Amino acid sequence: MKLDPVLRQFGAAAMAGLLLGSAPSALFAETPADTLVIADAIDDIVALDPGEAYEFSGLDVVNNVYDGLIELDPTQQGAMVPGLAESWSVSDDGLTFTFKMKPGVTFASGNPVRAEDAAWSLQRAIKLNKSPAFILGQFGWTAENVDSMVTADGDTLTLKVDQAYAPTFLYNCLTSGVASVVDKELVMPNEVAGDFGNEWLKSNSAGTGAYVLKSFKPNEGYILEANPTHWRGPAKIAKVFMQHVPEAATQRLQLEKGDIDIARELTPVDIEGMAGNADVKVQADVGGQIFYLAFNHKNEQYKNEKLLDAMRWAIDYEGMANSFLKGNMVVHQAYLPNGYLGALEDTPYHLDIEKAKALVAESGIENPKIVMDVRNATDRMEMAQSIQNTFGQAGITVELNIGEGAEQLKRYRARQHDATLQSWGPDYPDPHTNASAFSMNANNADDAGTGGLAYRNAYDPGEWHGKTEAAVMERDGDKRKAMYEEIQQAHRSTSPFIVMFQIGYQTGLRANVMDFHTGGATDSAAYWLVTK
Repeated sequence: MKLDPVLRQFGAAAMAGLLLGSAPSALFAETPADTLVIADAIDDIVALDPGEAYEFSGLDVVNNVYDGLIELDPTQQGAMVPGLAESWSVSDDGLTFTFKMKPGVTFASGNPVRAEDAAWSLQRAIKLNKSPAFILGQFGWTAENVDSMVTADGDTLTLKVDQAYAPTFLYNCLTSGVASVVDKELVMPNEVAGDFGNEWLKSNSAGTGAYVLKSFKPNEGYILEANPTHWRGPAKIAKVFMQHVPEAATQRLQLEKGDIDIARELTPVDIEGMAGNADVKVQADVGGQIFYLAFNHKNEQYKNEKLLDAMRWAIDYEGMANSFLKGNMVVHQAYLPNGYLGALEDTPYHLDIEKAKALVAESGIENPKIVMDVRNATDRMEMAQSIQNTFGQAGITVELNIGEGAEQLKRYRARQHDATLQSWGPDYPDPHTNASAFSMNANNADDAGTGGLAYRNAYDPGEWHGKTEAAVMERDGDKRKAMYEEIQQAHRSTSPFIVMFQIGYQTGLRANVMDFHTGGATDSAAYWLVTK
């Protein structure tokens, strides 16, 4: 690979070290003014093709290299703004959506962006049928019918859906990485054996985004270079260098020395240790992941509302969030994370041992015992031990069943657990992603295998299943929001779930780095606004 001027500034040895994820700090001393150097754990990347990327780190790349018809404004959590479509509308019957493409936009290749590219990109994602394809498949699109349901004519894209869903449901799903618009004319000459260019896009990009992928080595790093023709205007920073550095202590050392601009995997101990260092700062944010307790309704005691209520009052939410989880979790007590339509921000439950004791007595269950599955991870173990302690004070005995994550997940999916401490992350930025998991269970039979969280806990939501189905069809945005609020209020007071936390992020930044946005609950970082 030829070195351009900024790479020569680092030197060949430094560049090699960067791409190998092991660049020694002495090689950097200070990052170039036009280059953003980031350390993160990126070993979750499976693909950089927007039709396949489904992991956090891969979607960060997609968010900066590709654009969709509709975009999320990184400066306003959850706000939708026009992307490659300048306008859109829906028919009176709710079954046909029409998008008018923004004129004069080109891909990074120089090819014009056409409605044909947008249609082909959605068709491609369905036909590839990789992990995120289900997001688009919710609208009745299949490999057999997508060519007729997703069509282009001139500058107009037409999407037909199988039911009159809430328009915001479709619009939110179109902000997902899988709905990115891909340069058909660039990709298709690189197709191999009908893969729609999937193999080629593992190390190349074909988008309209603020950056172009210049190189990528799994578990080592990637380089992005600004797209000078980006329709929003050129990115503020010309290059982004990402290093795979999974060790928090190493990231902290690099940040304090000035070898990197951003550290994304710091622990509360690292954050505390940097206090008083004027050269660095900490940016707090939240992600979409929530942490919860779930109780299997196959055990009749968990159908006792008094016992469930006792457990809600026997958790030291604030104590955990302010001690060993400080900065990594924020108290949150409903299944839609803050930032989503209909999210509940109030936290009505707090530790009250006497109230919990009284509720246990009212339950009529003598000496209740719980076997709680817990993944063998430090934060989860500490949460579980705190819960074991406070439940014990309230007269509820907790036995911890500690195991590997994969083993515990297998038991959970098979409905073999008694109780479990788990986390859940949204699949796309619409409330239906979590509502369908927590509040819907159409078939509670053991062999149904539907996979939703209500099903995993043998929980029949009753009327709330139908109300959740109705919410995803409600075309009035304000009414839809109110419906999700009502569903969650009922869910948290009657269901066998106790939502405790929403994940928090503490990003370490050099003091001169400004306007870095992590995406909030949509978990997708934006590099193009960063200055330093």
